[in-house]
Amino acid sequence: MLGIKKIDMFILRKFFQMFLGCFLICLFVFMMQFVWKHIETMVGKGLGFDILARFFFYMGVSLVPMALPMSVLLTSLLTFGNMGEQLELTAMKAAGIPLLRIMRPIFLSALILTGVSFYFQNNISPKAQMEMARMLISMKSTSPALEIPEGVFYNGIPNVNLYVERKNTATGMLYNVVIYKIDNGIENAQIVVADSAKLETTADKHFLKLSIYSGEQFENLRTMSDDRMMSRDRRPYDRETFQSKTLLIDFNTDFDLMNADDLKNLADAKSLRQLEADADSMTLLYDSIGRVNYEELTARYFQTGYASRADSLRSLALAEKVSVDTAFAKMGSDKRLRVLRRAASASNAMLTEIEWRGPVGHDGYRTVRKHLIKWHDKFASSLACLFFFFIGAPLGAIIRKGGLGISTIVSVLIFIVYYIIGVSGMKMARDGTWNITYGLWISTVIMAPIGFWLTYKSNKDSTVFNLDNHKARLMRMLGYRPKRNIVVKEVIIDDPDYLKAVENLSAVDNSLSVLSKELKLGRLPGYFSMFFGKMPHNTLPDTAERLEQTIEMLSNSHDAKLVYKLNDYPIVYRHSHVVPFTKSWVAITVGLLVPVGLAIYLWVVHYRRLLFKDINKILETDKDIINRINNGFLKTDDIDAGPEGKS
Repeated sequence: MLGIKKIDMFILRKFFQMFLGCFLICLFVFMMQFVWKHIETMVGKGLGFDILARFFFYMGVSLVPMALPMSVLLTSLLTFGNMGEQLELTAMKAAGIPLLRIMRPIFLSALILTGVSFYFQNNISPKAQMEMARMLISMKSTSPALEIPEGVFYNGIPNVNLYVERKNTATGMLYNVVIYKIDNGIENAQIVVADSAKLETTADKHFLKLSIYSGEQFENLRTMSDDRMMSRDRRPYDRETFQSKTLLIDFNTDFDLMNADDLKNLADAKSLRQLEADADSMTLLYDSIGRVNYEELTARYFQTGYASRADSLRSLALAEKVSVDTAFAKMGSDKRLRVLRRAASASNAMLTEIEWRGPVGHDGYRTVRKHLIKWHDKFASSLACLFFFFIGAPLGAIIRKGGLGISTIVSVLIFIVYYIIGVSGMKMARDGTWNITYGLWISTVIMAPIGFWLTYKSNKDSTVFNLDNHKARLMRMLGYRPKRNIVVKEVIIDDPDYLKAVENLSAVDNSLSVLSKELKLGRLPGYFSMFFGKMPHNTLPDTAERLEQTIEMLSNSHDAKLVYKLNDYPIVYRHSHVVPFTKSWVAITVGLLVPVGLAIYLWVVHYRRLLFKDINKILETDKDIINRINNGFLKTDDIDAGPEGKS
């Protein structure tokens, strides 16, 4: 059946069992982020359940292209992490199945998801984006629902401030009401004081009906005299006492869905063909507008007139003999002032007209760039499913940790880096500061090689993400060494040659003493002598190797005190006390680069100090070991006679 084997079905079953859950989780997270961004638009508007349900449906459909790559990344990491933790990957590899063969069924699935994502973005998502944008803009224009508090002025109604001392929520009656209507300006406010009132919405939900009972209304009257209006003592007003009065206030609480034609330039709501056609049309239009503006401004402010060739040559000859600065200096002060004012006026007029014409082209080309950005984004977002698989699958095989803990953290961090790079490139491309192709594909160019590198490392069983190795490397860089852990062996085949051990330790002592004197480890080395002087021969590797062989030989001893004493020997770094260069010209070059040379100098000084302590510790331990051997295992005449006398 299509060449699908049981192992492929096993891997696909593991993948798709978690894919649906991961996809729903990612979609939910992105939806909550979108809701939090637009929470003020939806809350307090009295929107019905059907409107909110439609809005959330279109929102979810619009966010599917963003949730797919994240879910592929998380599911791939979880699938291979679980198989690695449960040793299933190890069993497959032991059976001779390489990692690339194990990844093949999920790779084909990721390839199909890439095609699904592209089809979704090109055919389904544009319609959802259009409907969601229409609903979002309509929500913003919808008036908020009324929640009138007690004891404070409420300004939620446009051009009206309302004070209510107390209210009856069961009947909707308001008591001891003060109303300020400022639709005609604060100087001509209408003030209403009433015993009670009732606030209702009209049937068409376009007005508020405020029924007022037993109150008075005060209103300033306008006059034609400005002097009279400036005098408070003489300003007339109208006072009206009433038993019942009704006010109609503009307050549209109905949800009116805006016309789709008003969003014809929305790039998110278009397919590839529509984006290409509209981008070409708008580019042609705004190029034409730019050429017309150039021709009109040139004709208006840079009039050259028409002259014959002979007149033009004569004018050029005269212009070479005339100095503008000299002619300007010969003018009178009044004439110079008129010339400067005229030039300033012409410059300001030109600048004003350019600033007036500029936004048309600037906003137009910005819209064109948005269309081109969306065109590229449909391909880049779809391919993200593919290279996120090449990041998640090998990463899970390397980490070998299942569950939502470490896998979720790693996936979120990778996606955040991808998102930040992508958004930064998109904004620079949208503003015209960077090429659109570079801005939209920079995240793919960065992340895709990382995925291929991880796949290569994972296929080679690399320990690039082995935390223990990195921890040991970091501790070594900081100068911290692991301690020896030598214990008495239960079974010993060959006893150690104690006489040879004493000879080796004595030779190590002599070699280390000479080395310490030659390198002058007790003193601070000179910067110039380190990089520009003659490189000393490093004898430490041979000495350290001889010491390790002796320790390995003495670890076969039956003497527990002797064996445990071997743990006092430090682990010596054999090359860190000298500059890490074998050729003098490299050392000189690095020494001339002072910042780099200074860092290496401090590094070497640190390790020289460690080596000085290690040598003293080795000499002290050698002395104790030799005394222990002489007193417990060797006779004095054996030592004096040497190997020949003993034989």
